[in-house]
Amino acid sequence: MKLLEKMLSASSDFSEYFATAFSVDNIIFGFDEADLKILLIRRGLERQTPIYQHMWALPGDLVHPTEDLDTAAYRVLEELTGVKNVYLEQVKAFGAVKRHPVGRVITILYFSLVKISRYEVMPNSFADEAQWHTIGSIRQLALAFDHNDIVETGFNALKQRVRVAPIGFELLPPKFTLTELQQLYEAILERTLEKRNFRKKILSMDFIVDLNESQEGVAHRPARLYEFNQAKYEKLVANGFNFEI
Repeated sequence: MKLLEKMLSASSDFSEYFATAFSVDNIIFGFDEADLKILLIRRGLERQTPIYQHMWALPGDLVHPTEDLDTAAYRVLEELTGVKNVYLEQVKAFGAVKRHPVGRVITILYFSLVKISRYEVMPNSFADEAQWHTIGSIRQLALAFDHNDIVETGFNALKQRVRVAPIGFELLPPKFTLTELQQLYEAILERTLEKRNFRKKILSMDFIVDLNESQEGVAHRPARLYEFNQAKYEKLVANGFNFEI
């Protein structure tokens, strides 16, 4: 109300209220060889923010005046990395006044979980490179803009979500071992889980299906393979089941 009164009492020139740009940033999580990873781009030379040239950053860019946020998120991800046809979900907006050197830019963070092996990364536009980085290595980098803070926010959101919903299976191959599943949860939660208790809890869930198959072509003793049954999970949820790790 106070803002409205201020606007009405001022002149008819409201231009200062519309001198704000919007951007989208995508945090794409993948899991590979027991490591949780995030897809980053190395920024090349572009006129708006040359101070960030050669720095690693999340795949992000400004929203075009004629497109909505979701459309921009998919466009930017594909333009900079070649990754497309993934599920993206809004997480949070970041609006610190001086977060962008050119002017006021509010960015919307999008979040996705993918199987790394399914996507061929192809940097383009102002992205000189696009690579997967582990969480640990990212914490040693100085990312462009406020992307270090954004990564931590996205990672904390994943930690919370993975405990109460079976979204972690999006990061695993269709057939996985219990060791792979435990390594995934340990990588996300950043702590060691007691093997016996973890397996007991997982195997008590009817939607984790034993395929009566074992690994092939491995140097160690082949482990049993399992799959996540989405239909069984949804049926249990409809009957009041609450997922929790």
